[in-house]
Amino acid sequence: MEPKRPTAKPPRAETPSLFDSPESAKPHSSVARDSDPPRIFLGTSAFTADGWAGGFYPAGMRPADYLSFYATRFRTVELDSTFYRTPPPATVRGWHAKTPPDFIFAAKVPRVITHEKVLVDCDDDWRQFLSTMENLAEKLGPILFQFGYFNRRAFRAADEFLARLAPFLKKLPKDRRFAVEIRNKKWLDARFADALRERNVALALIDQSWMPRPWEIPATFDPITSDFTYVRWLGDRKGIESVTETWDKTVVDRRLDLNHWANLLRQFVEKRKGLKVFAYANNHYAGHGPHTVKLFRELWNKHEAR
Repeated sequence: MEPKRPTAKPPRAETPSLFDSPESAKPHSSVARDSDPPRIFLGTSAFTADGWAGGFYPAGMRPADYLSFYATRFRTVELDSTFYRTPPPATVRGWHAKTPPDFIFAAKVPRVITHEKVLVDCDDDWRQFLSTMENLAEKLGPILFQFGYFNRRAFRAADEFLARLAPFLKKLPKDRRFAVEIRNKKWLDARFADALRERNVALALIDQSWMPRPWEIPATFDPITSDFTYVRWLGDRKGIESVTETWDKTVVDRRLDLNHWANLLRQFVEKRKGLKVFAYANNHYAGHGPHTVKLFRELWNKHEAR
């Protein structure tokens, strides 16, 4: 049975701003990000969106300054733009220059590799993408293979997909972190997890409309397949876009869901020495990615205070 999901509804209260005043927007200053637990890296999916100017970013701030300001609030960001195309090397070097030494970028693999060619005849695309992202140097964190839903015309079963995925994983450089996201819920089993674990690749744990969350998966396999885990708060895109497409405030109450995530991630880091967690909030999850992270921080700190 498909788990019940929250539906989009008007917020119960005004979503608070995440900055005190424009004067607090000092490049590379320490604000809320330094309250994050040492092994939890929190951020959003992309660092720009309609509705963030004047709500998250101070009114009048130049877009060229957004990333530097963002890095005062978060320790990491998931680059969504790389999904659409490999960026110019100069752009990547600019990202590196605008962020502090401890900032981490996660990057989505271009869709030409994951969706159009689906790992076939894409060696040149992969080399170009990886060499370009190396311009981030020490700031390059997890690289995400985000696969879409595959119908039976694409792959009749998980075995066919694994037969294509496993050889590709063997070619990945061992000095970088990689994660794999799938959106075929019946493929989530011990065999799939073991194929990722063999290469120290993380299984992306997602909160998305038709996929089970980790606590909804039967306890038949360990979802932690690497020395880090990768979390994506994605939500119901169609549902929330029927309510808003301007991502300036929360429109879905996600407190209960995020409380589950806080409990789960606390268990993960307490039971696994050295495990790191990279977690990213999409605007489609609740309406405003930065506020989703703010709420998660509050819930995490409440658990810690107990």
